Amino acid sequence: MDTDTQTTSTTTAASIVLIPGHWLGAWAWDAVAAELRARGHRVTAVTLPGLDPDDPQRTSTTVSDQAEALGAAVGAAAESSRVVLVAHSGAAIPTSVLLDRDPTAVARVIYVDSGPSDGSAFDDSIPPEATEVPLPPFEHLAGSIAGLSDSDLQRFRERSVPMPASVMREAVHLHNDARRDVPATIIACSFPTQTVLKMARDGNPMMAEVATLRHLELVDLPTGHWPMWSRSADLATAIADAAAAG
Repeated sequence: MDTDTQTTSTTTAASIVLIPGHWLGAWAWDAVAAELRARGHRVTAVTLPGLDPDDPQRTSTTVSDQAEALGAAVGAAAESSRVVLVAHSGAAIPTSVLLDRDPTAVARVIYVDSGPSDGSAFDDSIPPEATEVPLPPFEHLAGSIAGLSDSDLQRFRERSVPMPASVMREAVHLHNDARRDVPATIIACSFPTQTVLKMARDGNPMMAEVATLRHLELVDLPTGHWPMWSRSADLATAIADAAAAG
């Protein structure tokens, strides 16, 4: 697991663990991490197992492997202060597994353009013979790339790592009801919080689990699906505000 960590002497700030979504490594959080550190937070950005391009075994990675790595990162961060876990996009899946295993692991979870998952795979249409899924053409991502510059897109394309297909088609099934007691914040970007709530009420597999959360805060940050680049300073502010919540 590749991590990038910096601590400060601040005693009241949270330890914030940042997990990027599909195709991305810890580097995707660089701008947001710098903003948060300037505010006095301890920050760890994580490259999930399966997304290190130098790992020869990465295509055999499972969601369980990723959740275990998250647990190690959170455990290390907890030695300094309370932990706030930030999951972007597909990183919500191993985050959900981690919280099912140990609901006491974090003080708050923040989902960035994502939400908790239970009972479904990210993409169960991926054929069983596929071993990895590369970043698709940007035109297939439609409005998700709103707010990204040409240089953002170039860096994304150049530094993206194909996803292990095993992770994308693996369905997760959670069992610990206490996971729903973990204070949660959803920062909605590519669609508004009203849509998130409607999807949850309608039982949409993407957001159905949101309706079961007992301590939920909703924040609108209108932009595309990658706000760590399109609105990095504003995203850092939203994360810092949520981290300060009781």
